[in-house]
Amino acid sequence: MSKPYLRDDLLEVRESPIHGRGLFASQKIPKGTELGLCRTKRAKGSGPYVLWLDDEGKERYRVLCDLRFINHGKKPNVAYYDDLTVVALKSIKPGEELLHDYGEEWD
Repeated sequence: MSKPYLRDDLLEVRESPIHGRGLFASQKIPKGTELGLCRTKRAKGSGPYVLWLDDEGKERYRVLCDLRFINHGKKPNVAYYDDLTVVALKSIKPGEELLHDYGEEWD
């Protein structure tokens, strides 16, 4: 995995109307922009800020950077790629919360 990075020039953590804290665009983010590569640590169990990379839950990582504040949404505007890079799926307006669809179990 490459060295973790975060586009903190484009992002800010704030209180979220969806859940707790969220990650928001601090300025316009064009579609396709790489927003960061998650800084992670292997996780033994599930819990807050743990990403499951397989259906069995054997490959789990705790996200240690601000990308952990991306909340669930059925209309996502960002996605995690297999290498845990986060990319904008569409143009994101300043002040808009970053959302990823974490799956049916999050509804």
